[in-house]
Amino acid sequence: MDLVDQLRILSSRLPQLTLLCKTEEATKHSMVMPFIRALGYDPFDPTEVVPEFIADVGIKKGEKIDYAIMRNGKPIMLFECKMVGTNLDNEHASQLFRYYHVTSARIGVLTNGTLYRFFTDLEEPNKMDAKPFLEFNLLEMHAPTVEEVKRFTKAGFNVDDVLSAAVELKYTKEIKRLLSEQMEAPSDEIVRFFTGRVYSGQKTQKVITQFTDITKRALNQFVNERINERLKSALGPDSPTVEASRSAAPAAVAAPVATTPEAAADEAKIITTEEEREAFYIVKAILREAVDPKRVVMRDQQSFCSVLLDDNNRKPLCRLYLGTAKKQLGLMDAEKKEERVTLTELQDILKYADRLKLTAGYYATK
Repeated sequence: MDLVDQLRILSSRLPQLTLLCKTEEATKHSMVMPFIRALGYDPFDPTEVVPEFIADVGIKKGEKIDYAIMRNGKPIMLFECKMVGTNLDNEHASQLFRYYHVTSARIGVLTNGTLYRFFTDLEEPNKMDAKPFLEFNLLEMHAPTVEEVKRFTKAGFNVDDVLSAAVELKYTKEIKRLLSEQMEAPSDEIVRFFTGRVYSGQKTQKVITQFTDITKRALNQFVNERINERLKSALGPDSPTVEASRSAAPAAVAAPVATTPEAAADEAKIITTEEEREAFYIVKAILREAVDPKRVVMRDQQSFCSVLLDDNNRKPLCRLYLGTAKKQLGLMDAEKKEERVTLTELQDILKYADRLKLTAGYYATK
């Protein structure tokens, strides 16, 4: 069975296991060991997997790491496990840090049975990095991440290949994080960089404040336009676009003359987030069975996103309320009355597939 199939099976069992595993030992036995087995290692063969692995560190004797993956009698990966539900952001991989420099293992894994964080020593030799180079969530499996996880399988493990990939994965992740932060709140340095290249007037504080909103809008519009280009390429030249803002990006250059800071701030409030786009694509995929996907369009507003048929306000398919901590999906009935349901995660939209297709059917029959 392929790794992807094994991980999907394990992922499908996680909701029930999360409720049943009340201790760290239960998490290791029911969740982490099956993951190790999916990687191709036999948890019951001590030549491949050693539980409670001991490696003396300085004056401390007999400390144990939860699992060590072995090859030719030496550890190649170390696993430190926490109870399911533990927030790994609040956990320090203390044992991994201590053991890393006294074993031959180059990979450390911190997990709570659902989320797996992979570490190595890119910053300083023989000292495990504070940040992981790869994160894998069994509840949110994405094809590119699964491909990276394949590097850690028994058949695919090559330490040089893993370390080479780790460099790109870690720093690509950090750069993407910085880009995300800049799209939400551009720093003064970024704003002044762009302002200096598109605006020849005096750069007063009023102008910089205005360009902060313009820069934020331009960055988000640029991403949306690239996504729309990919959609058109995949679905055909007549595919719909995602409306991310009321104004086009080129207007940003002339905005200091024609637009007041107050007006720019109002327009900046309408920004289509990555989460909203992902939710829209889930709805679009569901409705492929009911209508031509080219007819399904998202129109962003300040408080929610409308998903419409034929870009027509009189044909609402649903509404997405994702701008607050409480995420909701607005479902429409035959009378266009809205019922809001709470979403724990975006994949919950799939639970309402029949309702969404039924709504699309209302307009088809009319």
